[in-house]
Amino acid sequence: MRNLKSLAGIVIGLVLVAALMLPPLAFSQGCALCYTQAAASGARMIKALKSGIVILIVPPLAICTGAIALAYRKRNQFNEGGPRAEPSSDR
Repeated sequence: MRNLKSLAGIVIGLVLVAALMLPPLAFSQGCALCYTQAAASGARMIKALKSGIVILIVPPLAICTGAIALAYRKRNQFNEGGPRAEPSSDR
């Protein structure tokens, strides 16, 4: 059990290190062509682009929220109501 906890700690640590290293990679998406194209478009196009970004974030957010709510509701499903295993006595 102790090895499992230490392995979980290592995995969490690696995930945190990876999360801290990823933001510089996200900056590469601000390419000059995309920026100049968006800046050259009118105010109406910029507003449409901002609305599109908001619309595109709604489905993943809803899916994640639903998955978390489902996991929260089902968290004790396997702990309640099942037959209990009796400890065997070896004599």
